[in-house]
Amino acid sequence: MLSAERFSLPGPEYLAQRHVLTYMEDAVSQLLENREDISQYGIARFFTEYFNSVRQGTHILFREFSFVQATPHNRASFLRTFWRCFRTVGKNGDLLTAKDYHCLLQLLCPDFPMELTQKAARIVLMDDAMDCLMSFSDFLFAFQIQFYYSEFLESVAAIYQDLLAGKNPNTVIVPTSSSGQHRSRQASSECSPLDGVEASLFFQCLETLLDRSKYSCPPPALVKEVLSSVQRLTFYGFLMALAKHHGINRALGALPDKGDLLLDPPMDQELEKLVAQVSGLSISTPASSSGEPANLPSRNSPRINSPWKPLHHRRKVDTESDISTEETDSSEN
Repeated sequence: MLSAERFSLPGPEYLAQRHVLTYMEDAVSQLLENREDISQYGIARFFTEYFNSVRQGTHILFREFSFVQATPHNRASFLRTFWRCFRTVGKNGDLLTAKDYHCLLQLLCPDFPMELTQKAARIVLMDDAMDCLMSFSDFLFAFQIQFYYSEFLESVAAIYQDLLAGKNPNTVIVPTSSSGQHRSRQASSECSPLDGVEASLFFQCLETLLDRSKYSCPPPALVKEVLSSVQRLTFYGFLMALAKHHGINRALGALPDKGDLLLDPPMDQELEKLVAQVSGLSISTPASSSGEPANLPSRNSPRINSPWKPLHHRRKVDTESDISTEETDSSEN
């Protein structure tokens, strides 16, 4: 069913808001790059599979970071994929360092920058030692805020530093006959970094940013709710409050609530299917001379294609597998 928003905006504005041209350009680029393989099953099928993968959120797998962060949908898809792939870390109760989590991120995006991982870790560790251990849920929700709202947080950091130094970004001119000097809404005060800044003044500055920013931002009402609950706060205290806020997590829509973080029935069903396939293969193996099933080396088990890979990725893997098999056969001969 078509949304009413589609008809309430002019065509070019709607296409820009949904980043349709970004996906069209990427699809054409992949089409040209893989034209020999795609010619075997048709261009129409390629575009169908490409945009199905965009809709399902699997199009960001193993892509370069510039593409992964290109659109809000890509960022949300990457967050959801990271959660689904590595939630067993949380299930097992494992605690990992920032470097460990960065290695996991690079399994999905090989050139994922370490800087973003470190920034997410600082939210959890409050700028403490970066080699400390973190739970999966703590890192994931902090990473969500840092990754999805990265441009917004850069502006927030600049505003926070100005306030900490006594420079109010929202300076007003107080007209007087004697001086006509600029006065800040906040009296000049020497704030300690440990004390943070006044929450109400901080929100006044952020309110303008939230209204004018062209990047993704948390809902202003929820930011106000976070800041209205305290009198003063630090920068990392603010980020941690955003990361823990259930309303902001639901508004973003990439991850489930913390209580459901370790649950993923669709993925569990896929895993059960794969386990059943592997079990069936082991049952059908030939018996040894003793009458018991022979234990074959794991390297001889047939490769099972990942259900997340789009068609052109699968064909690449299959082609590489065929080549490697031919090389093995020729070496044995």
